Amino acid sequence: MREILPALARWYATGRPFGLATVVAVNRSAPRGPGAAMAVGPDDEVVGSVSGGCVEGAVFELAQEVVADGEARLRTFGYSDDDAFAVGLTCGGEITVLVRRVSPEAEPAFGAVAESVVSHRPVTVAVVTDGPAQRGASLAVWPDEAAGTLGTPGLDAAVTADARGELAQGATVTRHYGPQGQRREDGVAVFMESFAPPPRMLVFGAIDYAAAVARIGGFLGYRVTVCDARPVFATPRRFPEGVEVVVEWPHRYLGATETDSRTVICVLTHDPKFDVPLLEEALRRPAAYIGAMGSRRTHDDRMERLRATGVGEEALARLRSPVGLDLGARTPEEVAVSVAAEIIALRWGGSGAPLTATSGAIHS
Repeated sequence: MREILPALARWYATGRPFGLATVVAVNRSAPRGPGAAMAVGPDDEVVGSVSGGCVEGAVFELAQEVVADGEARLRTFGYSDDDAFAVGLTCGGEITVLVRRVSPEAEPAFGAVAESVVSHRPVTVAVVTDGPAQRGASLAVWPDEAAGTLGTPGLDAAVTADARGELAQGATVTRHYGPQGQRREDGVAVFMESFAPPPRMLVFGAIDYAAAVARIGGFLGYRVTVCDARPVFATPRRFPEGVEVVVEWPHRYLGATETDSRTVICVLTHDPKFDVPLLEEALRRPAAYIGAMGSRRTHDDRMERLRATGVGEEALARLRSPVGLDLGARTPEEVAVSVAAEIIALRWGGSGAPLTATSGAIHS
């Protein structure tokens, strides 16, 4: 929806309803993934796409029907072995599309959602797609508030909690619930689409370990930047495609960079002239994770240097050093896995212990 939002906001501001079609499920090969959207607005203006052209005609007609009667529709389009020329995806895939009517009366929170997406304020939109609830009912969930309803307080509370979890990852998923919010495979199907800027991963030190950490950071959904003051090492060709590479003194770059509670900072230089001013700056800032590479001797020396600069014990307790979980890692790739494991464990409160050594629910 993000790419068609300017048109949707313009239509919404006029008060005239429009039909919004969203891909809520994909099976096998398909041109677009969950969250792909197409809208039919006033005067039958069309924006967006749900399939790259295969089923847009059928979705256009559905959207017109939805705008006319207000009843949301759920339709599955796919390749038919019996009739390959039927409306569907001749690539062999299958998509399920929810088409709902959007207007200030039907979705009072839509304007706030649109504004949040434009301003990069994280928000998740949860919509009932199927089951014993009103199809098309929506709930907008921000980190600190929610608006709308899916039908019952219990369902709203459960979806709000789950939506915030998905928002932390920027995920788009479908979950199933009972009428009061209990998890059930055959219950109310709720599609959650998260709109959040990807969290930042800032990697300092353009070494081989940094390339491996940057690679796994991208895999986990972070927007990765590698920074080093040495231009001979900080070159884009040494890092995965899509990684930003910056030549600058690390503490200067961090001082000019905005961080938030999702930001991950990995200090891999293990050189006091870089580490100490950088960590002094990092420990003053909001961040989900601050880790520093080095031996235990390096760690002890670094801590004393930081204390000498005036960094307090409460701030020092935020520092994960030596970086990573104890996996016995040796290679840069293995070390990157141990760092990623520590980041994930810290995010969700995991112990880092083998699951075979624990009891109770795996996911809290």
